[in-house]
Parts: sequence; structure tokens; C-alpha cells
Amino acid sequence: MTSDLRLRPRLVVPDPDRASAFYQAALGAEQVFSAPREDDGRPSVIDHRLGASSFRVSPSVPAWGWLSPDDLGGSAVLLEIEVDDPDAVGERMIAHGAEVVVPIENRPYGKRSGRVRDPFGHLWILTGDPR
Repeated sequence: MTSDLRLRPRLVVPDPDRASAFYQAALGAEQVFSAPREDDGRPSVIDHRLGASSFRVSPSVPAWGWLSPDDLGGSAVLLEIEVDDPDAVGERMIAHGAEVVVPIENRPYGKRSGRVRDPFGHLWILTGDPR
């Protein structure tokens, strides 16, 4: 294995433009690339940078096996994001349509964390230092 390998999650969503706008507003993600699909102009991939990490969003395309959490009946993956202020990030996400799954609280393992579901069904663990 080489050290230049990078894991870049791709979140499958019903509406990539709406999801991109959410991640930019709620998480402060920066959109760095968007590739349109040839058939209808909808993006096939929108690339984002979030701190030192990156992730992509793409539309649900069942014929390709690209299924959103709604298509699957829920998210099979937890995305964990470490932030300076999990409460503030959670509040921004909720203000933009996310819902609380597990309240953000100080945990016995020394972190302040909780879980939210974004408007597209993806589950995010928000974690940081305790208050």
C-alpha cells in the first residue's frame, strides 16, 4: 500500500444541487468541481472540500446500483466529522433541514457528540471536545 491513497466518499442523493447547497450552508463545504450528465444536465458528481477532507455527491441512479438512503430505507453508513463546536454545527444543520437522531452531549468517553440525519437521509456523527 502506498501512502498517497485517499478515501473519498460519494453520497448518493435524489438532488445533487440541493444536497450541495445544504452541505455548503450547513457544514461550510466548498464546492470545487461539478460534472454535468450528458443526458439531462443534472450533475453526475459534485466534488466538495471540507477542511482537509473531500467528498462527492451524485444522483440516485438505480440502474447503476446507486441508491440513496431513501431508496434503501435508511443509511448504511455513519459519517463522522470532528469539529471545534459540534453544537453550532448541529444547529446549522438543523436550521437547514437536518433532524436530531441522538442529542449532542458530553459522552463518558471524553467527547461531546451526537448524531443528525441530513435532509437526504445520510447520518452524521458530530464530535468534538467536551464543554
